[in-house]
Amino acid sequence: MTVSSVNSSAFTPTTLTSLSSLGSNGSTGSAGSPLAMPGVGSNLDVTSIVNALMQVEQVPLNDLNQKEASYDAQLSAYGTVKGALSSLQSALAALNSLSTFQATSVTSGDSSIVTASADGTATLGSYAVHVGQLAQAQTLVAAGQASTTQSIGSGAPTTITFQFGTITGGTLSNGTYSGATFTQDAAAASGTVTIDSTNNSLQGIRDAINAANIGVTASIVNDGSGSPYRLLLQSSSTGAARSMSISVSGDAALAGLLSDDPSGTQNLTQVVAAQSAQLSVNGFNLTSSSNTVSNAIQGVTFNLAQTGSTTVTIAQDSSSATAAVQAFVSAYNTLVSTISQVASYDPGTQQGGPLLGDTGLQTIQAQIRNILGAAIPGSPGGLSSLAQIGVSFQQDGTLALNTSQLQAALSAGASNVARLFTSLGNTTDSLVSYVSSTADTAPGRYAVNVTALATQGSLAGSSPAGLTISAGVNDQLALTIDGVTDGVTLAPGTYTPDSLAAALQAAINGAPAFSAAGIGVTVSQAGGVLTIQSNSYGSTSSVSVSGSAAQSLFGSAPVATAGTDVAGTINGAPALGSGQFLTGAAGNAAAGLQIQISGGSVGPRGQVNFSQGYAYQLNAALTNILSDTGPLAASTNGINASISDIDNQRTALNARLAQVQQNYLAQFTALDTLISNMNSTASFLTQQLAILPAPGALSGSSKA
Repeated sequence: MTVSSVNSSAFTPTTLTSLSSLGSNGSTGSAGSPLAMPGVGSNLDVTSIVNALMQVEQVPLNDLNQKEASYDAQLSAYGTVKGALSSLQSALAALNSLSTFQATSVTSGDSSIVTASADGTATLGSYAVHVGQLAQAQTLVAAGQASTTQSIGSGAPTTITFQFGTITGGTLSNGTYSGATFTQDAAAASGTVTIDSTNNSLQGIRDAINAANIGVTASIVNDGSGSPYRLLLQSSSTGAARSMSISVSGDAALAGLLSDDPSGTQNLTQVVAAQSAQLSVNGFNLTSSSNTVSNAIQGVTFNLAQTGSTTVTIAQDSSSATAAVQAFVSAYNTLVSTISQVASYDPGTQQGGPLLGDTGLQTIQAQIRNILGAAIPGSPGGLSSLAQIGVSFQQDGTLALNTSQLQAALSAGASNVARLFTSLGNTTDSLVSYVSSTADTAPGRYAVNVTALATQGSLAGSSPAGLTISAGVNDQLALTIDGVTDGVTLAPGTYTPDSLAAALQAAINGAPAFSAAGIGVTVSQAGGVLTIQSNSYGSTSSVSVSGSAAQSLFGSAPVATAGTDVAGTINGAPALGSGQFLTGAAGNAAAGLQIQISGGSVGPRGQVNFSQGYAYQLNAALTNILSDTGPLAASTNGINASISDIDNQRTALNARLAQVQQNYLAQFTALDTLISNMNSTASFLTQQLAILPAPGALSGSSKA
């Protein structure tokens, strides 16, 4: 006989195999012919007896299986609840973003003239726009060449310097200026290109200019003449302040081809003049260096396409905010329905959900309901509850949305509805702005007091600057600005104080290390004395100079002044100052609240109103609930531990049941053998008794 294997999920009583019949002498029956079942010799049904006994023995195993099925149902229910909570958190993302409530619709009466876009800071209304002139980039063309690959000049190292600025005065005839003045734009960095024997062909010059990425695009055109190939140079930027002045130092042939000073000798011909866009908005005239105009009205960008007049209308677009609120209500109601399914009791079927009575789930549900039912403190505009914007609780615990009431609230003030959901701050002083907050910042109204304004680092010359710059003599300047170091080379020439300040500012701001770090300066002059001022504020703002041009430009004893941080209090406690930013101190209700003081005076500076809306609070709560250390994880981890314990118990119980079955089989097989042997003995005795002579027969025989 054999015992079947025991699996890990349930113990199944084995079906006993046939046993060979043993005779009284221990031999088997007819060769190789087993009896049908154990017990044939004794008529004892060993299989049925053992199976019946094992059914009783495996009752604890069935109990474990039922417990595991219950735990599996709870895990599945928790997974469903977690999915509903995650969906609710996803729906909150749009409500927790200010941009959702700042959406606007922009329409143009004639989009062939002007199109526009607007952000949340734009003032709603209609604007009459007239475009009188479009911005365009200057284009210059050089004299024709017979070949694009033939060398020009001797190949001696030559530097081509491009400066950008404004051409004023004089007259323009056939692409050449007479009596004009060129003023370099201090905001536009100069650029240089080196030409030598490796690239002194028309193609080589074109490729070198384009590779330098200095704000000029070069191309070669063919005009069909005897010397048809002409180098075309176009400024990469539009606007009157992006006219080019080109100086060449080195090979005379290259200088004769490319040098072009609008106020002096011009070897190139202007085919397109640099000009700025001219437009008016509601009668207010302005110019723009670009056809994309973003400084006419706050929050509005006009894209000019052609001259003409039209009307641009900016209106509030509440569709995104409405959709976000509807998505939130739907996600919340799905969560309520999900919890009801897994945690309710059905009197009809007398069955409860797998999480019926689960205290952890009840706590989560109560936490979410408490957040949504509480008022929002610190929210201006008179809004402090969901009911005020048309979102209300129903008797079954779900939410209902009155879209008409929501639309009315958005029309009255979308920013106030936004503050009802998001984490936002607003200030009463126009030069104090809310920047950010942390989880430690409590909602409320906090007084701001400034005791010192932030300042910028600077370096001022001790004497008027020398106005003549000579190559290799006083053209090099090494600077450290805000802790970053780089060097600049000034173009040789004789400057005015204003043009020297403009050239120096352009060179510094164009230096790779400074531009990469977002560092900029402003260079000014007063009475010929130059001052470099860092554009940043605070104790990290500083300027220092050295190099061959340092003394010529700034004198023997320039004065360096380090910047200082803003200082003051928020909510009556000293705040941390960094640059123009004040941050609320730890341990205070305003801890982590950061504001920017961009100007004004010292002393009281109004209040900061800070609120944490429903979406912000609920998102924070859901993040904790859904985290690896949250209540859902704790519950599911506990259930998984219980299932693991059941697996261990089942393994041990299966091993014990297998041994019990073996014992039963051994015992009843022995009994079967014993009974079979006893039956054989009884049969033998019966046979022996049957062949004994009857007592009377023995007596009669002897008489004879």
